This record gives sequence, C-alpha cells and structure tokens, in this order.
Amino acid sequence: MSGPNDNFDPKQVAALDPAQIDGFVTEALSAIEASSTTAELKQARHDHAGEVSPLALANREIGALPPHARKEAGQRVGQARGRLNQAFAARQEALSVAEEEATLVAERVDMTLPVDLGPRGALHPVTNLIDEMIDVFVAMGWEVADGPQVESEWHNFDALNLAPDHPARALQDTLWIDPPSAGKLLRTQTSPVQIRAMLERGVPLYIISPGKVFRADEYDATHLPVFHQLEGLVVDKGISMADLRGTLDHLAQAMFGDVRTRMRPHYFPFTEPSAEVDLQCFVCHGESVGNPERPCRTCRSEGWIEWGGCGVVNPRVLAACGVDPEVYSGFAFGMGVDRTVMFRTGAPDLRDFVEGDIRFSRSILGGAR
Repeated sequence: MSGPNDNFDPKQVAALDPAQIDGFVTEALSAIEASSTTAELKQARHDHAGEVSPLALANREIGALPPHARKEAGQRVGQARGRLNQAFAARQEALSVAEEEATLVAERVDMTLPVDLGPRGALHPVTNLIDEMIDVFVAMGWEVADGPQVESEWHNFDALNLAPDHPARALQDTLWIDPPSAGKLLRTQTSPVQIRAMLERGVPLYIISPGKVFRADEYDATHLPVFHQLEGLVVDKGISMADLRGTLDHLAQAMFGDVRTRMRPHYFPFTEPSAEVDLQCFVCHGESVGNPERPCRTCRSEGWIEWGGCGVVNPRVLAACGVDPEVYSGFAFGMGVDRTVMFRTGAPDLRDFVEGDIRFSRSILGGAR
C-alpha cells in the first residue's frame, strides 16, 4: 500500500497564502467602502465575491493541498468570505436607506402650491329635478318606492286593468324580452311599482315612484325610447278627487312658482274618473292667447301646457292587489320628468339630455327656475 501524497507545487496554491488572502480581503473592503450606489456595490460584489473573484479561485485550489493542510486553508478562506458577506450586507442596507431618502426628497410634492383643478361635475338635470320632486313629497310624509325595470306582463298590464287586446301591448309601444312566451318586458311606465307597493306594503299607502321607462318611440327632439316618469299613489279611506287636485296644485307651485292647473276629462284604464293635467303657461300666463303681437313659444300661444295624467284609482286595480274597494279609495298621477325639465328651463331638444355633455347640464342647471 502506498503512503499519503505530500508532494504539491507551492506556486500552484500561492493564492492560499495567508498574506495573499488578507490582501484580497483588504482590497474588497476598500471597494465596498468606495461604492456610493447600489449599482457600484453590485459590481464590487461581482469583482470580489463572484464566481471568478480571487477568493473564489483560491477556494478552488484547496483541493490541491495535502489532506492535513486543507482544513486550515478552508477555514481561512471561509472566514475571509464570511467577513466580506457581512460587509456587503451592511453596505447594502446603508445605501438602500440613503437612496430611498434621496428618492423621497426628489419626488416630494409641495401640497401648498396652487394647482389647476379639473372642471367640476354637475348633476344631470333629470336627476336634479327628481331629487327636488322627491323632497316635495317626503316633506308631506310620503315614501319613495322603487321596482325592477324588467317587469312581468301581469304587473305592467294585467293588474293595471289593461286588457289583452289593449294597443299599448303591441310592439309599436312595448319592448318585449325574448322569448315572448316568458311574458317579460321593459316597463312602459312606473305604475308597476304602485302594484308592487300595494302588494308588499299594504294600505294605507302614500308613495311616489320615480324611474326610467322604455317605449318603442322615435328618437327625436320631443321623444326618447328611454325617458323618466314620476308617479304618485295614495290609497286610504275617504280619498277623493279633491285630494288629488290639492296635491297636484301643491306640486305645480313647488316646481313652477305661482301657477294654476286645470283638469280635462280623459281615459286611462287604471283610473276612473281620469283627467289630463294642464299647467297655465308660466311664461305668458295666458296673455298670448288670441294676441298675435305677443306670441309665446312655450305654450304656442295656447295659454296651457299639458303636464301629465291622473285620476281616481280604478276599483279593479285595488281588487287585483287585494285591497277592498268598498273600504278604500285612492288617486294616482304621473308626469314625464324629462319634459318637466324642458318646461322649467326652455331646453329645446330632448336628445341633448342623453348626449352626456356636461356643458349642457351646467347650462340647464344654471338657468333652472
């Protein structure tokens, strides 16, 4: 058996000399201390602790030493590399903190400086008027009711005493949801909310129901396929047409100031008797009628403006909702919110209401009565 091989070339392992190792460490520490940025420190780590750094190369030469010398050399190189790793970590932390502070200073925003603010928004005129109308009724103790925009045929037509052959059910007015056999439609009025309120809340009942409605109308200056209504319903003992008239007079004066109303006989399936409500022209107050020298664009010199429909709730509607018409009576009314905005502001074209131009909303709100 041969003995241990103690022969090795001292030049081959010169990098493992203690003085040489100390020199590597001193040079590396100087590079670490000289690094002023994390980028420079990264380069110093590559040069002095990377895979081709002097200490890494020296570590590879340990295998060329005889067995009895390897332990000491390994400890020496390991201690040197550990010392550098600690120095790198400490310097990395210090540089990161310094760079973060410098970034915060560079990106600091002076909150006391004046800035150019974006233009202020504005409520849509329809939204604004609905809020005003709601305030009028809430002040009288009424409640606000809401319902789905996709309605059942029963709520939208049957419960409101609209017969199966009523023209309003036809495609020229109603937008039906596929499949037609499902009996679903986009509500043509907010009256279904009144049906739901009687079924769910019971009586006595004092509610208003503002919201969107949908009809297959032309898109022009005076018609929209999607518009807004506000309807009111009262069901209680002893309610009469006089209560309806007083309510509408109060609403008209709240919306238009000192203005008169009138009722013309009309027909609605869900009210009996029924009437159309007209407003005395709040611009000419009727003085333009028969006076060609002082024409009025608002009422077309007719002296009155059609506002909405109303009437005493049909007993069949009450019975459909489980309310005894022998004990309770009520009234209902409804008007278009979009057209009411036009009356109040003189807006000439309903299409402007859906264009989404905030300048229109500002101009309308600024000129509202």
